[in-house]
Amino acid sequence: MTTLTDPVDRVTDTHTVVKQWLEGFQDALRAGDDTIYDSLFAPDAWWRDLLAFTGDLRSLSGPGAIGPLISAGKGRGVDGCTIADDVEPVLMEFEGAAPTIQAFFDFTTSAGRGRGIVRLNRSDDGRWHAATVLTSLEALAGREFAIGSQRPSGVGAPSDTSWAQRRHAAQECVDDDPEVLVVGAGHSGLGLAAYLGALGVRTLVIDKNERVGDNWRNRYESLVLHDPVWYDHMPLMKFPPGWPVYTPKDKMGDWLEIYSRAMELNVWTSSTVADSFYDASTGTWQVRIDRDGVNRELSVRHVVLATGLSGTEPSVPTFDGQDDFAGDLLHSSAYSDGSSLAGKRVAVIGTGNSGHDVAQDLHQHGAQVTLVQRGPTFVVGAETVEAVMMSASYSEQSPPTEISDLVGASMPNRAPATTAGLQQATAAMADLDREIHHGLTQRGFELSSGVDGTGSMMLFLTRNGGYYIDVGASQLIIDGEIGIVARTRIDRLDRDGIRFTDGRRLDVDVIILATGFRGIGDTARRIFGAEVADRVGPVWDLDDEGELRGVWRPSGHPGFWFSGGNLGFARLYNKYLALRLAAELDSVDISSPI
Repeated sequence: MTTLTDPVDRVTDTHTVVKQWLEGFQDALRAGDDTIYDSLFAPDAWWRDLLAFTGDLRSLSGPGAIGPLISAGKGRGVDGCTIADDVEPVLMEFEGAAPTIQAFFDFTTSAGRGRGIVRLNRSDDGRWHAATVLTSLEALAGREFAIGSQRPSGVGAPSDTSWAQRRHAAQECVDDDPEVLVVGAGHSGLGLAAYLGALGVRTLVIDKNERVGDNWRNRYESLVLHDPVWYDHMPLMKFPPGWPVYTPKDKMGDWLEIYSRAMELNVWTSSTVADSFYDASTGTWQVRIDRDGVNRELSVRHVVLATGLSGTEPSVPTFDGQDDFAGDLLHSSAYSDGSSLAGKRVAVIGTGNSGHDVAQDLHQHGAQVTLVQRGPTFVVGAETVEAVMMSASYSEQSPPTEISDLVGASMPNRAPATTAGLQQATAAMADLDREIHHGLTQRGFELSSGVDGTGSMMLFLTRNGGYYIDVGASQLIIDGEIGIVARTRIDRLDRDGIRFTDGRRLDVDVIILATGFRGIGDTARRIFGAEVADRVGPVWDLDDEGELRGVWRPSGHPGFWFSGGNLGFARLYNKYLALRLAAELDSVDISSPI
């Protein structure tokens, strides 16, 4: 019999080593025996759990944190820990490192069906220990997603109403109030509603715009998505195979509208929350919706705010002397396109994605545009990101999206191996972009390598900004087509423009503030009031375990949740929010004492 101390053969023994580890893992969880930690896990191992054993999104490291989770496994009905039959275990060998086996596995608990990933490293004594483990709840017992083999037949009894009649009743909430109200019909709100709909949860999405997708259509004309198509699929319905790699904003808006119809989502447009009250005695929200001037009272169990994690309230800095400025000063949220600014001198303050995009759009419309940089910015080419960060997981040749999503999720954000991997990838991207970086530096642009050299990922997770994924503006800066003022601060505004602390000045007709937004917490305060906003905790940035705070997780206020993130993050983590909401509606306890 092969044991965890035996050498591994690439073809045969890989399965045996994984099978042996899974048997030990299952036995330990069933017995709640944390004394077996040393035989299963490396001393500095990480276990990331997505609902399956903690009822939350958690990352635990070392025996002091993982041991109690093993103990808590007793009584959870753990069974069926077996190698996944649709993904082969792989032996990964890297120069200068011990071999690693990566394997997908399936399991069940009393709460539902799960899937996991384990990475086993062989130590000097030949034993195999887990360096990282991911466990993910994929479905609730008795409430599977209605997809694939679980899809509805579409054929009703002769006495049934027609599909169109049933859709109208659901869309208008004729027979029942929704169980979940989602505020915001962008990609995150719609994706969450799709998951909830597939779980049979009555869900209503409301949005202030006239049409689904207007949140994209109403933005500046040159905007395209900065991530490639393979990363940006919506849940349960992928883009067509001929879709462009980088999606234009109007095309994205149209796709969201198509998606909402194809997924049979109940969406009320031209609708806002007029008033709301949470009744703690019943655990329900009383919400009054203003739907294009007509009020409707709803009683719902859960409210999800999905209006964008950056928020909808512009962050507008003030400057000494700004009342003296004779030109126009506006936030980038009020900018649509530069057609009216041809020939004008325009300063764009801020060098993140929005600042660069607005500057590029202004240049295309004939404006004389200058970027004003407030601090170092990480810059990486969109095609460089695609080649280095995306190609193995999100490309024409990559594994299915669901597999790649789990592989990405299996690397805890604070694990040293994750940091090292991001640093290596950032260095590789910098090498590919060295000509662009050299040209920007020559023009005075101040570059950053991100948090500890980890590039855009940690900037995204901690700041949700501070980087530019280059879709053309960098070359315009290098060529002098877009001006740049950097390595200084704004002293004050005067009648003709901007004065800087180093003595430089910039005479302009228009100033556009690409200075971001105040965050979704301020949006919650505006829509739901101080009583709700004061109870919710911080949203975004990493907690001590490396998990994102407040989003897709309990917010601090009962029955109130936040959803957001880019298309890839929203696709992955909204699934867990949907499962969490369904569990609460079914009174299924998936919580853990850990």
